[in-house]
Amino acid sequence: MMIKIRHTKRYREIAVALVRHGFGYMVEELGLFHLLTFPRLGLRRREHAAASAKTMEVRIRLVLEQLGPTFIKLGQLTSTRNDLLSKELIHELEKLQDQVPPFSSEQARAILQEELHKPIEEVLMEFDDQPIAAASIGQVHFGRLLTGEAVAIKIQRPFVKEMVNRDLEILADLAELAERRLDWVSRYRIREMIEEFSRSLKEELNYVTEGKNADSIARQFIRQSTVIIPKVYWKHTTSKVLIMEYVEGIKLNQSEELTAQGYDRELIAKQFVNAMMHQILIEGLFHADPHPGNVFVLPEGRLAFVDFGMVGRLDPDMKYHLSSLIIAIMRKNTDSIIRSILRLGLVSEEVDMTTLRRDLNQLREQYYDVPFAQVSLGKALNELLIIANRHHILVPTDLTLLGKALLTIEGVTEKLYPEGRLIDMAEPFGRKLVKDRMSSGQIPKRFWRNLIELGDTFLELPKQANQLTRMIRTGKLRMEIGLSEIDLLMRKLDQVSNRISFSIVLLSFSIIMVGLILAAALGNEKLFLWHIPVIEIGSVVASLMVIYLLYSIIKSGRI
Repeated sequence: MMIKIRHTKRYREIAVALVRHGFGYMVEELGLFHLLTFPRLGLRRREHAAASAKTMEVRIRLVLEQLGPTFIKLGQLTSTRNDLLSKELIHELEKLQDQVPPFSSEQARAILQEELHKPIEEVLMEFDDQPIAAASIGQVHFGRLLTGEAVAIKIQRPFVKEMVNRDLEILADLAELAERRLDWVSRYRIREMIEEFSRSLKEELNYVTEGKNADSIARQFIRQSTVIIPKVYWKHTTSKVLIMEYVEGIKLNQSEELTAQGYDRELIAKQFVNAMMHQILIEGLFHADPHPGNVFVLPEGRLAFVDFGMVGRLDPDMKYHLSSLIIAIMRKNTDSIIRSILRLGLVSEEVDMTTLRRDLNQLREQYYDVPFAQVSLGKALNELLIIANRHHILVPTDLTLLGKALLTIEGVTEKLYPEGRLIDMAEPFGRKLVKDRMSSGQIPKRFWRNLIELGDTFLELPKQANQLTRMIRTGKLRMEIGLSEIDLLMRKLDQVSNRISFSIVLLSFSIIMVGLILAAALGNEKLFLWHIPVIEIGSVVASLMVIYLLYSIIKSGRI
């Protein structure tokens, strides 16, 4: 891979930062040594001096801080990966959250005026030059609109978008280079992680997206007065400026202050858990970074969430299978855990199911005979993700965000109300999920959705058969099979074809029966054929066929 000439200076900055903090060996392994101006002997001396002064985790954090916003955000995002990183490294990366110096108020005013397309005085009667908070992408100032409302004004850093796009391009190139030069890198799918990180960061660069996230979560609590989501002032919001309602309160981690002000910490802890569980398990869109700095306690014990740059999303199927996974973990059922993982689509064909089952059994033993109330939901999910990573199973980013969010929720809850347990507070939501899954309305919905998918599969069979035939004719289809496996394969093919045929017959028979029932209903009379009650007998036959089909699938162990 050729280093892009227009980025040579930035590559050199990255190489120098790595050497300065004791990672010169990475510069050599990646073939970037030619970018440095000092000899190899100097490289060794610098590397040794840096490595002996600080721990590796501290040095990684210092590299990211030195390289600026993109790498700081990379550190913040990877700090959610409990399945990949050590606790010591995660602890260091979490320090990146609030250690970014602010940019000048002159620059902030210039960006604000450029984005508003008018003088600041025509929009704001007050603008505080001293920022409330500074982050790697932007910083927040207090202001007041001409109409009198107090607002928080989030302004993007100067030229940060151009810097981020450049660094993302470099990271993609370095990931490709590392996968070709280092065998271990490919096992961790570094390129896929960088691509996911790039998508997430580009979304975060657009403050309109963050505003939409805030509005979406606000709609979840439109009927709950105990949770406040700041209003977005869309008239003055752009991709680089976000103006929201200003909220002021006590942070969740200020336990002594909460007690001094007379707040019931147990009640606040329960409200916090209820708000997060509602987002996660009911709505499927949740605040992915609910640390104490992003949650405030307002008068009358209400909670206000801020900063919606990072959210997690769980689609209905993922919510369904995730609840199955959590129930399986709680029941210590290894087979159900594996079945839930398979349905989440995490396991590739190369995974050794025997060793996976063994590791999951070991995880189950950790929770054997442990009282349900003492189980850490966040810890259990994160330990499962660690096992998934050990077996090189691709874990969706939203699941890792969920694992991190659960651990954060438990940490906040423990400080607020040490006697409480997240699993106890979340139990009503678990009961609701189970009740919803078994309700008369949900089962037919899932049945018809699966039936439609089955019908789509049948309709696609001719097209797929043509594609398969074309691949065979052109010699693009490769198969490796031993003679001892042919007989087993033929038996499996027979079973598959028989089940498909049976399913087609059952589907056809069901359609005919539905037609007869509709005809009888419209005619308001029973149907008889040679004095035989067709609908009643047909219903019994269809029921028996369904029971037989379910029995055969369950017996095969492939449900």
